[in-house]
Amino acid sequence: MNPVSHPSTFIDSQSVNVIRQYTAEAEQLRCLHPEQLAVIYNNRWFNLYVPAEYGGLGLSLPEGLRIEEALAWTDGSVGWTVTLCSGANWFVGFLQPNTAATLFSCEKVCFAGSGRPSGIARLINDDEFEISGSWQYATGAAHATAFTANCHIEKDGRLLQHEDGTPVVASFIFLRSEVLITEDWKGMGMIATSSNRFDVSRLPVNKNRRFEINENKAVLPDTIYQYPFLQFAESTLAVNISGMALHFMDLFARNIQERKTGDYFTEDHRHSLFLRHEAARYKQREARQIFYQALQSSWDEWNKTKHFDTATLENVSRASRQLAAISREVVDELYPFCGLIASDPSSEINRVWRNLHTAVLHPLLLQ
Repeated sequence: MNPVSHPSTFIDSQSVNVIRQYTAEAEQLRCLHPEQLAVIYNNRWFNLYVPAEYGGLGLSLPEGLRIEEALAWTDGSVGWTVTLCSGANWFVGFLQPNTAATLFSCEKVCFAGSGRPSGIARLINDDEFEISGSWQYATGAAHATAFTANCHIEKDGRLLQHEDGTPVVASFIFLRSEVLITEDWKGMGMIATSSNRFDVSRLPVNKNRRFEINENKAVLPDTIYQYPFLQFAESTLAVNISGMALHFMDLFARNIQERKTGDYFTEDHRHSLFLRHEAARYKQREARQIFYQALQSSWDEWNKTKHFDTATLENVSRASRQLAAISREVVDELYPFCGLIASDPSSEINRVWRNLHTAVLHPLLLQ
């Protein structure tokens, strides 16, 4: 496999400039700036994995991950929002065709949601549920056109269980007009992701809005919908942290280059810090190479055999967690040498640091 290119290879400079121009304003707004959203809609990035018949780009997972990493390198909040929302739009492969056609008739379709089963769907009859619940951290809530949520299933006053005693959990999709959004996102980073809570109360929902995120239950045949959700999610989160780390290292190098010499900073210090920077680059580059090799091998395995070997998938999970961990480590190794500018919340390098250290708290990559 050829060396993995820098993320700037996979995104045009004009998009980078527009997105970065509005990052500070987006933090003030606590949601993506309209100009940033315009770039996303024009490029159809919320629909990375949606087939052309529904207005999407129909990308493979390796292709989509490179764009997500490039967006995270451009700006953490934009990259994270596109990743989470395009991951939710990926659910098109599991929705009933009529439901999918209706929801994706909107040019600015964007799903937000939560994987936590913090709702109850009470079975009313064979065709309808009544749902109540509250779900936190729905990235993209400010501009979402629909919301996905996991619920426990209740029938005749009892929560349903599988034969092994585990609860029955199902996924549902709600329209924006059906949910109440509470702006409660208070993270120190990812401020512009509008990762807010949404609630529904005794909402009647037809059974055609229920779906199951399981490659064996995919409605669409494309390879992307056969890929297991766990590794899909782990890999998309990992490239976000990787992209943010690369942005941080770019800023670190610029910071060292531009710093003036004085009593506490000499040319020898500058040279020493550049050596640290290069060591960090090399360490993270090796992790990226291993990750993309593991990911591509899994993708190729399915296309050749229509089967995923357990060891292959475990390798993707391991490489994803390792990439995320090393990306955080190299940033933490360099941060103390950035100078006081890195402690200023209004500075670009501080924003990248805050975004990365918020993203790495996602529990999926800590298992």
